Amino acid sequence: MEKILVMNPGSTSTKIAVYQDETPLFVESIEHSQDELKPFENIIDQYEMRKDLIVATMEKNGVHKEDLTAIVSRGGLLPPIKAGAYRVNEDMVWQLTYAPQNEHASNLGAVIANAIATELAIPAYIYDAVTVDELEPLAKVTGLPEMQRKGMGHNLNMRAAAMKYAKENNKPYRDISVIVAHLGGGITLSLHHKGQIVDMISDDEGPFSPERAGGLPAFQVIDMATREGMGKKAMMKKVKTQGGLMGYFGVNDTRIVEKMMMDGDEKAKLIYDAMILNVARNIAKLAVYVDGKVDNIILTGGIAYSEYFTKEVAKRVEFIAPVIVYAGENEMESLALGALRVQRGEEEAKTFKKVVPQ
Repeated sequence: MEKILVMNPGSTSTKIAVYQDETPLFVESIEHSQDELKPFENIIDQYEMRKDLIVATMEKNGVHKEDLTAIVSRGGLLPPIKAGAYRVNEDMVWQLTYAPQNEHASNLGAVIANAIATELAIPAYIYDAVTVDELEPLAKVTGLPEMQRKGMGHNLNMRAAAMKYAKENNKPYRDISVIVAHLGGGITLSLHHKGQIVDMISDDEGPFSPERAGGLPAFQVIDMATREGMGKKAMMKKVKTQGGLMGYFGVNDTRIVEKMMMDGDEKAKLIYDAMILNVARNIAKLAVYVDGKVDNIILTGGIAYSEYFTKEVAKRVEFIAPVIVYAGENEMESLALGALRVQRGEEEAKTFKKVVPQ
C-alpha cells in the first residue's frame, strides 16, 4: 500500500494532499498572506517556511511523515523536458535554485520534496511539468529563423485527461489520437498522438481567455509595444493578466460574463461567443497535423463546468471528432496517480541533468 504526499506550490498558497493508493486521505490548501511572504526577497527563500507548514499540516490531519512511501510535486520551471515522471535529484534542485527558466512558486516543490524525501530515504518525483516540450520539429518552425514554437502549457491536466480517456476506452495512451483543450485562466490546447504531445497551442498564441490576450495581430503588437512609455514589463502585464475578459470587462470570472450575457448584455455575448469561437478554431488547427484523424476532443479545466461554453464549442468542432467533457483541473489527483504508476512499476521515472546557462 502506497502513501504519497502530493504538493502544488502556488504564488499565495501551497496545496497539499496525502493519497493512500488512489484514495485521498485529505486535501488542503495552505494560504500565505502578503505579510507572511513579505520578508522573503526571492521565492526560493520561502523554502524552509513552506516545508515546515507542509509537515505541520500533515500532522494536523493525522498523517506522520514517517508513514510516507513517496512524494510527488508539481514540476517547476526547468529547461524543456519530456512528459511523465522525473525523480528529484541534486541536479534538479540546483537548477530550480540557481538557474530556473523563470521565477515561480512551483520551483519550490522539488526542493521541498527532496529535503523531506532525503530525510525519510524515500523517492521524490515531479510529474508532467509546465515545461514539458515534446513537439515534433515540424510543429516548431515559425516564419522567423530566430523564433521557435514551444510546448509550454497545462501539461499536467491535459495529459491526465488524455490518459483518463485512454483508460476508460481500454486503450494504451500510445494508441489514441486526441485533442485536449484546457479551459482556465489561461487556455492551452494539445494534440496527443502515439504516446506523445506532438503539437500544442500555448496561451500566448492561441485563444484569448479570462486573463490572457492570446494570439494577436503581429503588426499591431509591434506598434503597441514600441509606443512611448510601453516597456516590456508593461506589455507583458497587458497580455498576461489584463487581456481577454479582464480587458473587456475588468473581471476574470467567466460565470460573471456568462450571467451578463444571459441577462441580455449584447457586448458580453459577442465577446464570450468570440472566446468560444477562438477555442474551436484552435482545436481545428491541431487536427490538421494528423490529417483530421482524431479519436476524440476533450474539454477540461474550470471553464468546462459551463454547459453553455462546452456545448457551443462542441457544435463547432464535432465535424472533426466527438467531444467529451472532463470538467475541473484535477491537478492533485493527476500528480498522485502519476507517482503511483511509478511506484507500482507501470511507468519508469526519468533522470534530470542540469543545464548550466551559457
